[in-house]
Amino acid sequence: MASKSAARSKAMRAIQQGLFDRYDLIAAQRPKDHVDFDRVVMSKLRLVDAALDGFSQYEFTVSEDFSNLNDVMHGGAYGVVFDMATTSALNPLARPGFYFFLGGVTRTLNISYLRGVPIGTKVLLSSKVVQIGKKMAMIKGEMTSLDGKMVYATAEHHKVNAQPNSEHLKFRVPWDDEVEADMKREGVEKKAKVAKL
Repeated sequence: MASKSAARSKAMRAIQQGLFDRYDLIAAQRPKDHVDFDRVVMSKLRLVDAALDGFSQYEFTVSEDFSNLNDVMHGGAYGVVFDMATTSALNPLARPGFYFFLGGVTRTLNISYLRGVPIGTKVLLSSKVVQIGKKMAMIKGEMTSLDGKMVYATAEHHKVNAQPNSEHLKFRVPWDDEVEADMKREGVEKKAKVAKL
């Protein structure tokens, strides 16, 4: 069994390489003047923790490009931020055909706005997979102050497992090799277990 630090490191690679690095490779093929909402968010999320059971945590500074006229974070901006942060919690659990890359498609994303986030505030985004099945998954997210004492918003994100765009899968990252090795090892272990029965 892997140590806690090895497991954390593996979960961090699942998210950084499996999601962010692949996304960057794909986005680099877009026209120079094309800006995707999710790319802007992903460029500002700083991964600080992850776990193999479906957990991710980020620090995120709410900049002016996420504001409204009241100089707080715009309600719509929360949607893109939570969408990307909660989706990433699926990456340590993902395999080809199972929530791979962008974790399928969003079915519902429910956000509870509890307190305005002033522009310039650095927040902590924590996401945890609550349920995952062959077709549907549910992830909970929370946006808090860095010390966790103030909760700004919570989210409940339901995802449907769907195949990623086949063009996106042409962009390989080191994480792909690790996933394939794990799947091969799991297949060998499963065959050995069945043979013992």
